[in-house]
Amino acid sequence: MKISVELTLSPLQDDFEPKIIDFIKKLRDSGLTIKENPLSTQVYGEYDEVMNLLNSEIKNVFEAIDNGLVYIKIVKSDLSDYAADF
Repeated sequence: MKISVELTLSPLQDDFEPKIIDFIKKLRDSGLTIKENPLSTQVYGEYDEVMNLLNSEIKNVFEAIDNGLVYIKIVKSDLSDYAADF
């Protein structure tokens, strides 16, 4: 089953930028389809592969930061080729 996930990592501490950059680089290295914009990162792929990656990398980043949160939206569909038609 294909899914699309939008997530936003928000470390609640000073010097947060390196943690976000490292998190995104690890997502990129996964081989999954990753798209980024200034407000969020999208991950596309098979459910088990995407969720295993997110489980691992969210745990890693939470261990690396003092306080933070991750906003996650999951859609049961591959929307990686979505383009607005308006």
